[in-house]
Amino acid sequence: MAPEPPAARRRSPAVKKSGVLLLTLLSTCNLAPDYRPPAPPTLPATFKETGPWTPAQPADPSARADWWTIMADARLNDLESRIEHGSPQLAAAVARYDQARALVRRARAEFFPQIDASSSAERERAVLVQTGNSFDYRTYAAGGTIAWEPDIWGRIRNLVAAARSEAQASADDLAGMRLSLEAELGEDYFQLRGLDARIDVLRRTVTAYQAALDLTTKRFTGGSASELDVGRARTQLASTQSELDQQVANRALTEHAIAVLIGEDPSLFSLPPAGTLDPVPPVPVTAPSTLLQRRPDVAAAERHMAAANARIGIARAAFFPTITLGASGGSSTTTGMLLAAGTGVWALGPALATLAVFDGGRRFADLAAMHAAYAEMAANYRQTALTAFREVEDQLALLNHLADASARQQEAVSAAARTNQLATIQYREGAVDYLQVVIAQTAELQAREDMIAIATRRLAAAIDLVRALGGGWQATGRPA
Repeated sequence: MAPEPPAARRRSPAVKKSGVLLLTLLSTCNLAPDYRPPAPPTLPATFKETGPWTPAQPADPSARADWWTIMADARLNDLESRIEHGSPQLAAAVARYDQARALVRRARAEFFPQIDASSSAERERAVLVQTGNSFDYRTYAAGGTIAWEPDIWGRIRNLVAAARSEAQASADDLAGMRLSLEAELGEDYFQLRGLDARIDVLRRTVTAYQAALDLTTKRFTGGSASELDVGRARTQLASTQSELDQQVANRALTEHAIAVLIGEDPSLFSLPPAGTLDPVPPVPVTAPSTLLQRRPDVAAAERHMAAANARIGIARAAFFPTITLGASGGSSTTTGMLLAAGTGVWALGPALATLAVFDGGRRFADLAAMHAAYAEMAANYRQTALTAFREVEDQLALLNHLADASARQQEAVSAAARTNQLATIQYREGAVDYLQVVIAQTAELQAREDMIAIATRRLAAAIDLVRALGGGWQATGRPA
């Protein structure tokens, strides 16, 4: 072999270095737009509806994982702890998150070469026409191929970035599902406790109405009361007993809902009744800017927007050729009665994929669709942020105004109870007929039920405020 000319030897290292440098520069190309999340709505220093019943500055600024402990209810704490391993809805959300993580690993696999191996074994028979003799041939072949696509235009990197952002959004969705289930369980639990309190009031009322009916019946027997009074007393008692039965049925339905939330069979689940409601706890309220960092749905909306931005880069890369570096090799052996032969082959070199010169505008349409998808995700992000602020303001307004309503309703209960007491005394003395007693009894029962309804609603509003603030969720556990 003739020696390489000196000039060629001098140019060869420079050419190699230039090729490596060119490939390195091209591999850093990324056609996705620079990602900058849109600015959120203008944030005030504090929420508008913050009032004396909801402290504006929390005592503990750090996010608490077990947010329901502020309710100071041991049974609620036990139920909430059972959601993590018992809820089928949460298990489904975890599975969706695992799927998203797997798609990230699948996208990353395109960074590496693809290696394929193949083998075959064949048997053939040949017959000589002149002599009629036949010969058997056996052919054995083995080989392999290696193909690798340099990420020149950033297509693979944007595939990975989009998959990673979607997986992070799935992690946020999982956190949102967990928070939603925890809040729903808390609301159902306090709804159950409200029903317990109402049932307790109704049972005591039924006892009082039975005593009133007995008194009216005795007065009727003695000629001091009319049969009309007896009828009114009996109607009042029967109506209250009917309402009691309805509330017992509502409690059963609520108990069944709690059982399903924690993944247990409603037939085997029960909660003992409690006659009183828990007091409404003060819920720490963070600054509005912190809300955007803690709400899982806001974080998920931002991640969907980042994924849409990366897909713009994928659509742009389709306008450029794809270069694949490949190598293949193998050997085959043929054996027979008269001969045996072996061959080996190999190949190495780039293959330039065919680039469509005209596709009827498909790639332009794909790019326009990706830009529109990004605009949609950006609008969704802003809407999600605005909804988050509205939900916080809603629950703050409810807590503050319901606190005032509770104080007024307590006055109504006291006044109704005193009126009922006076009406009963006057009826015994014959100063009024039984209709006045019925009116007073109805007013007291309604006032007490309204008091329980307000207390239950305040507890539900406290839980909804925690949910609106993002609960104890923290941005941890996201795939990198």
